[in-house]
Amino acid sequence: IIIRTRNEEEWISKCLESVYNQSYKNIEVIIVDNSSTDSTIARCKKYPVKIINIEKFFPGKALNLGIKYSKGKFISCLSAHCVPTNENWLQKILEPLDNRLVAGAYGRQEPTKNSKDIDKRDLLLVFGLDSYLQSNDSFFHNANSAFRKEIWEKFPFCINSTNIEDRLWGEKVIQSGYKIAYVAEASVFHWHGI
Repeated sequence: IIIRTRNEEEWISKCLESVYNQSYKNIEVIIVDNSSTDSTIARCKKYPVKIINIEKFFPGKALNLGIKYSKGKFISCLSAHCVPTNENWLQKILEPLDNRLVAGAYGRQEPTKNSKDIDKRDLLLVFGLDSYLQSNDSFFHNANSAFRKEIWEKFPFCINSTNIEDRLWGEKVIQSGYKIAYVAEASVFHWHGI
């Protein structure tokens, strides 16, 4: 599980607590931190995580770095300000990856009670209650996602884009004939919008 952080002291403990309470226990958590100046790292050190620092941050570059240091054959990306809503989140987001035609899966994002109204609207419109497979639609979202490491080796994330590394990745895998799974049951609380 790759978690990118920068001054996430408000959310990181809640995120990690939920991650370590998952029913799927065989996990490795890698924090890729962008020079946090708050208590993020101190909070992370309360858990058995690997911490890597990155100074020149780009979203795809940070993910690629974390994945490079990972040992698992499945990779999950989770934003530090996302909190899995239940103990089956990880199991559910990994299930579609048994299908070799599925390049990756992304899960539902639910607003918190503190989310802005416009963010609540966007999250509820984009991340619906029904799971499905995408054959043409390349939308993918790394705030809550998973894929096989072997797929990432063929399609690493763009290291130069400032915020759409996941959309660019989705375009590449769809154009190469793969599918993307949306898993509504793999839900996280996400306090801001998309």
